[in-house]
Amino acid sequence: MNRDIPEETIDQGGSPSMAHVARPGLDTSHGVILYAEEVTVSFDGLKALNGLTLYLNAGELRCLIGPNGAGKTTLLDVITGKTRPDTGTVFFGNNLDLTLLSEYEIALAGIGRKFQRPTVFHGHTVFENLELAMQASKKVWHSLLARLSRTQHERIASTADTIGLLDQLYTRAGLLSHGQKQWLELGMLLIQDPQLLLVDEPVAGMTHQETERTAELLVSLAGKHTVVVVEHDMEFVRSLARTVTVLHEGSVLAEGSMEEVQSDPRVVEVYLGA
Repeated sequence: MNRDIPEETIDQGGSPSMAHVARPGLDTSHGVILYAEEVTVSFDGLKALNGLTLYLNAGELRCLIGPNGAGKTTLLDVITGKTRPDTGTVFFGNNLDLTLLSEYEIALAGIGRKFQRPTVFHGHTVFENLELAMQASKKVWHSLLARLSRTQHERIASTADTIGLLDQLYTRAGLLSHGQKQWLELGMLLIQDPQLLLVDEPVAGMTHQETERTAELLVSLAGKHTVVVVEHDMEFVRSLARTVTVLHEGSVLAEGSMEEVQSDPRVVEVYLGA
């Protein structure tokens, strides 16, 4: 199979073996970490995705916007293996066909997803939540009974510092604010070191200060991770100041800077002008 993108043509051969699932084997030598090409998904005869084509560059911060029903959530479902496309291809790097892998295998390959509603263990501390996430990423359940190494302690503290919860390290998650719970769940993904991070409506229900802090956090993650943010808050999207992709009726309607998509009459008509 050949995958043709505007800048170059990339050869793709064969199906990945399980050996390719390991993150060190991910091939992003062409600078692209995700190729979604001509993806179609139908539910009861209605097309949630309609020949959608999208490319994500390694290390970039991308925002996905669009009206309800545009296909944003379905696209994330396809990338994470929750939904299988009717037609089209979805590759992680040059060599990993996501349509052949389970949700579990896709997570192990380095794709993390944060849903809109935070799912943390309320009865456990911030430290314990991060510890559980770190151990789960290694699939070594018996190690929960073992004493953490100094390196693991430092990794937990570093992650807590990144998400702004170092001072709440031993606070039970149930006592955190809504925004802090969102950051904790993000930290639980970050401690597993995903190469592609999918974040769904991260600032819903947040205070203004929490929203600003979330924008700073997501911007700081770009580069080390590829970050995709689905969001309806246009002020928040504008604060991220990165490439914006507009979906409409299951396809890409427009793509570019926030200024470019805001001035696109098609985008104004179907979304921003509503």
